[in-house]
Amino acid sequence: MKERYPYIFSQGKIGSLITKNRIKYAATETNFPYGDGYVSEREIAYMEAQAKGGAGIVTTQGAYPDPKGEGKGFKGMMAIYDDRFIPGLARIADVIKKNGALSCIQILHCGREGGVELDYCLMPSIVPQRLSYFKKPREITKDEIKQAVKDHIQAARRAVDAGFDMIELSGIVGYLLSTFISSYTNKRTDEYGGSIKDRCRLMVEVIQGVKTQVGERVPVGIRLCGIELLDDRGGNTFEESIESFKIAEEAGADYLSVTIGWHESSIPVITRDVPMGHWLYVAGEIKKHVHVPVMMAFRQFLPHIPEKAIGDGIIDFWEACRPMIADPEMPNKIASGREEEIIPCIACNLCFSRLYYHQPIMCSVRPSLGHEGELEWGYYGFKRVDRPKNIIVVGGGPSGLQFASVAAKRGHKIKLFEKDDALGGDTILASKIDSGEEELLRPIRYLEGECRRAGVEIKTGVLVTSEILMRENADAIVVANGAKTRRFKDASDNLVWTYKDILGEGKKPPKKSVIIDGCGVGLAVAVFLSRQGGFELTIIEEGNRLGRDMNPFYLWRFIQILKRNMVNILTGSKIIDVKDKTLTVKSSKGKIRVDFEGLILAGRESSVEDFSGIKAYSKELYFIGDAKKPRRLNNAIHDGFRLGMVI
Repeated sequence: MKERYPYIFSQGKIGSLITKNRIKYAATETNFPYGDGYVSEREIAYMEAQAKGGAGIVTTQGAYPDPKGEGKGFKGMMAIYDDRFIPGLARIADVIKKNGALSCIQILHCGREGGVELDYCLMPSIVPQRLSYFKKPREITKDEIKQAVKDHIQAARRAVDAGFDMIELSGIVGYLLSTFISSYTNKRTDEYGGSIKDRCRLMVEVIQGVKTQVGERVPVGIRLCGIELLDDRGGNTFEESIESFKIAEEAGADYLSVTIGWHESSIPVITRDVPMGHWLYVAGEIKKHVHVPVMMAFRQFLPHIPEKAIGDGIIDFWEACRPMIADPEMPNKIASGREEEIIPCIACNLCFSRLYYHQPIMCSVRPSLGHEGELEWGYYGFKRVDRPKNIIVVGGGPSGLQFASVAAKRGHKIKLFEKDDALGGDTILASKIDSGEEELLRPIRYLEGECRRAGVEIKTGVLVTSEILMRENADAIVVANGAKTRRFKDASDNLVWTYKDILGEGKKPPKKSVIIDGCGVGLAVAVFLSRQGGFELTIIEEGNRLGRDMNPFYLWRFIQILKRNMVNILTGSKIIDVKDKTLTVKSSKGKIRVDFEGLILAGRESSVEDFSGIKAYSKELYFIGDAKKPRRLNNAIHDGFRLGMVI
């Protein structure tokens, strides 16, 4: 309720504009617009949902300002380089304002990360890419710099013509303005290189040019990097970053958004191992040096964190990006005292990673993302079925809970049985892997609440038997009991452990253990044991790469942990013989002998065959989640949601 968060729900001021609260939906690309830069219906429906959610300011995704596409960093990126885009952009501005928020458009030249449909990208200097999917750099000329300034100014003019209240510029993570500001990528010897003041020259020219174009009536803000986290390759010092914020204010910026790191930084920034609120100290230090409003996103998923930060004078506005991708209604739910109904972001970064595969963003915990305008997806509520069914759900993990909540909202009568005393399935095991992983239990608590609010009857500690199925006489049975461990037949049982033994039952394997299967589960077990210390671990993976089912954000971090702990990793390797306590492994390098004291089974397989006998108890039988096919948390939740939509 608002009384609990007086700072978040107080009015704010940016330039000449008054905001109804201190919450700003922060810009993120979606890949929802068309490939030619035009706004799509899907993007408009998404932005409408964000505006209806209660934020005081709603920011669009970045729009690239140049006709060549040198600033285009995503294949589905919105464009603003020509007047023909104004009508579509105006529809977004209108739908935001109609729903009570200030409309803000971001102008974004992606620079080092741009040229997605070209064979090069523009940079102040030629500095090799660290990430292979970005294009080969070409040094921008002085004439092109002047044109980039003009492109930003004309984009700002179109933004005003489209009806936006505010304009945001982006100078972060490797985009054009940030590459000029950073000593890592700016090695120029002309007036655009050298000292931090000179490296900020392009930013100043853009800010001043845009401000002159739009006048004082339209506030202009900028996102800048508070800490680049590029110390290992010669990036800016913290003092230089602070100076860039001061220079931006002097140039006329009406607000400053503080960000952390570049996309190629080698330190985790937005994953679960980073404690919530960790980066606020950066914004607090910057705020000491400027006088315009300061805002920040970055791991502020719970409202008490920005509430305290605003109250303590660390920030002036709470920027929410991924938490509002997960639930655009988050501000309204906080204001009305329904925090337990917020769909919780789990910092999985599925949304982010899909952008670089040129796919529309998805959300692990909100399958309706991108379908807000499609009635059958139920973002604004599901239509109830004409003929409700009695449905039994076997398994109370994420897939079973998600199915049960959606099906119950559509009017079906649902009984959910979970054999363990606690709901969550393998998510409970995953929550034990490393620091921060307990956040994975947040969607379980949310889904349990959704089920109970929808009238689902939940029975824990009950193993479904034939007697129960016969008594219930259900119209449909949905099996969501998870995967089973893939067995390894060539070793005696006293030498074999499973991932569930270790993570679920707390059993301790021998010091010298071999993990069979280098999928996400296998790597998670290796990280879990490495954190405890005292193990000599080997991972054997038949495929050519580890973590084939993992999000790159977490795969990269897990591999770093395993390397630091001297875990022996064998990819492209197959066990061909077991004798006593020695494995013979065939790899591209020939045969390898691996001694072991224990084998840890991390491979999983479908449990469909185990439930073939229950077909006799219902006309309809469905398998969802890992029971159908072992995958990841997002697949389990989406499986449950999609079946719940149509059953």
